[in-house]
Amino acid sequence: MKTKLIALIILGLIFTSCTKVEEKADAYGNFEAVETIISAEAQGKLITFNLNEGEDVTIGQSIGLIDTSMLVLQRNEILANLRALKFKLPDVSKDIKVLEQQIANIEVDRKRTENLLEKKAATQKQYDDIIAQIEVLKKQITAAKYKESVQSKAILSEIEPIEAKLKQINYSIDKCKIINPTVGTVISKFVEENEIVSFGKALYKVADLENIIIRVYVSEPQMVNIKIGAEVKVLVDAPKETMKEYAGTISWISSKAEFTPKIIQTKEERINLVYAVKIAVKNDGGLKLGMPGEVYFK
Repeated sequence: MKTKLIALIILGLIFTSCTKVEEKADAYGNFEAVETIISAEAQGKLITFNLNEGEDVTIGQSIGLIDTSMLVLQRNEILANLRALKFKLPDVSKDIKVLEQQIANIEVDRKRTENLLEKKAATQKQYDDIIAQIEVLKKQITAAKYKESVQSKAILSEIEPIEAKLKQINYSIDKCKIINPTVGTVISKFVEENEIVSFGKALYKVADLENIIIRVYVSEPQMVNIKIGAEVKVLVDAPKETMKEYAGTISWISSKAEFTPKIIQTKEERINLVYAVKIAVKNDGGLKLGMPGEVYFK
């Protein structure tokens, strides 16, 4: 009797297990990730390229360098031209200081002559001559400043476009530095060191494999039961004919219907219209791109 009871329990467990395995999923799909192709922003020989497929990269990480030799030579030439032009800029400050000192000295004579004039010990002509000397010196200062301004403007008009060109060269040199712009894992590497690359050439591909998604397609009747932010259950094949479960969150739902993709359903079912849905899943390292999965809506 006891043996029969144990046998019935085992059969019941087997039946229950088979029922769970055969339970039909609400949706099927494949795992994918946000992929970013990093391209060259300059042209030349790839001097260094420190990168391997499967390597994790961070924002701002230095990956490599495109040859900057010619750009550096051009920058040095521009800097030399700038120094030569700036050397030509007039500087009348010393001359003006001399003239101002002369005015200060004459002012002493003017005050003394003014006192003597009040005492009838000097003539009006002497006083007027001193005033005239001061006016002449002031005009000389004004003329020197005007001449400096005119000459400076002429030279500065030559300097401005050269400085603009220098900024362009520095920008081009910066673009020769390959700096990684995103966090992720390198899944493809398209070039090697010492290759010649051109502007826009793909260098490598990065994907965020920690925050992976599974894209599934659901029918219109199923749409009423799902919404963005809802939690779902995601199952993938595991060893010994078991399934491994992951927690997923609906992150995106297509706003328009489309025909069921060929890779998802049978020929008869492909005539149906479905909606694409993306489900975010935290990857523990066991999920790979392209791996199939099943989704059960809660």
